[in-house]
Amino acid sequence: MRIRGALALAGAMAVAACVGPGARLTPPRSGASRPAFAPSASRPPRAAAPTSYPLDRPARQPVASTPLPPVPGIAVPGAVSASANGIVRGPAVSTLPLERDQASAALAAFRLSCPSLVRRTDTSGLTLGADWQAACIAASTTADRDAASFFQRWFEAVQVGDGRAFATGYFIPEIAGSREPRPGYAPIYARPTDLIDVDLGSFVDTLAGKKIRGRVDGSRLVPYYDRTAIEQGALEGRARVLGYAADPVELFFLQVQGSGLVRMRGGELLRIGYETQNGREYTGIGALMKSRGLLGPGQSSMQGIVAWLHAHPDEGRAIMRENKSYVFFRELDGPPLGALGLPVTGGVTVAADPRFVPLGAPIFLSMDRTDANGVWIAQDTGGAIKGANRVDTFWGAGEAARATAGGMSARGTAFLLLPVGSYDRWVARRAAGGVGGGTTPRR
Repeated sequence: MRIRGALALAGAMAVAACVGPGARLTPPRSGASRPAFAPSASRPPRAAAPTSYPLDRPARQPVASTPLPPVPGIAVPGAVSASANGIVRGPAVSTLPLERDQASAALAAFRLSCPSLVRRTDTSGLTLGADWQAACIAASTTADRDAASFFQRWFEAVQVGDGRAFATGYFIPEIAGSREPRPGYAPIYARPTDLIDVDLGSFVDTLAGKKIRGRVDGSRLVPYYDRTAIEQGALEGRARVLGYAADPVELFFLQVQGSGLVRMRGGELLRIGYETQNGREYTGIGALMKSRGLLGPGQSSMQGIVAWLHAHPDEGRAIMRENKSYVFFRELDGPPLGALGLPVTGGVTVAADPRFVPLGAPIFLSMDRTDANGVWIAQDTGGAIKGANRVDTFWGAGEAARATAGGMSARGTAFLLLPVGSYDRWVARRAAGGVGGGTTPRR
């Protein structure tokens, strides 16, 4: 995925972000005008048999908790990384409330991440691969029952910026579908054959790390077809169809999640994951709907938005098309994978911005709802998950995952857990000019 970068995004708090996978104006010309699925003035048709976990069932009501206060810190506007912003020491890990079972699950996920931690370049600028070696060796021999003491012994807490965290949630939805086209069903596309990825850094050194996607029109590279053009048939003959979704609204949110299951009419289950997207900018429709006064009290979750879109099919189709980003999938034959290419774990994995969190690192969240609290492992990324202390919590598949992720909107404090000694090493490298600029670190 992202499951986002391979899932990236999130159903949760669709109002705040309605976030999505992948890096996400005038619509480009379409090579075909026949609609890929037939628009209808009535509510979009559903499959004869309902899905196991319809997306508009109510979200789970959270149990409130009081977050730990952040330590004094400064958020630098425009900072491009954690190191450029600056970090401060957090509280001793021994003082953090680590729940045994949740810490055990986090330890198991951390072990999986260790090979990537020791060899990847940390774009946050906070650590080197060697910094993780001792903790990773210890993790390989630590029993799950000793997970809390493992994190207390081998890690120290730091805070990026002001530490004020915002968490949403994502999950693996199951929707109804068909292998064959049916009236009202929407195609689920694989990567188009004419979609081109361009690494701008290959042309201009100052654009290193910048990428765009598009297609060739004559002798020009132009933006790829947007959501409207694709839904009106622009991909006919350009992309393989993996299957057809019974409900275009649920397909839209499956794209937001970045990965999912499609239950076919005969009972066959198709597992699909994020392959790429069309290169168009992602727009969170929840924020649009909120600003236009379309969502009333209790409608600000994914479930509330889905219900509104079903009740207002014409307006809903137009709003969804304001999100020009469109996701293409691939068929999966195994568990969903995160941005590290590793399996992700419900209740343990978070998507984070790798410029501010080393991918594979533990994060301790202390939030205003109990289900978001604890140690999480940053194993994924998301197109809308940007900046310091912004995370997207992953909840797996099934009814409980949908109920939690769809309404997840938590605020509180985030402490990044780094191997003991990392803060002093970062200060030393910074003093030697080896890391990016930012605020003066505070003790």
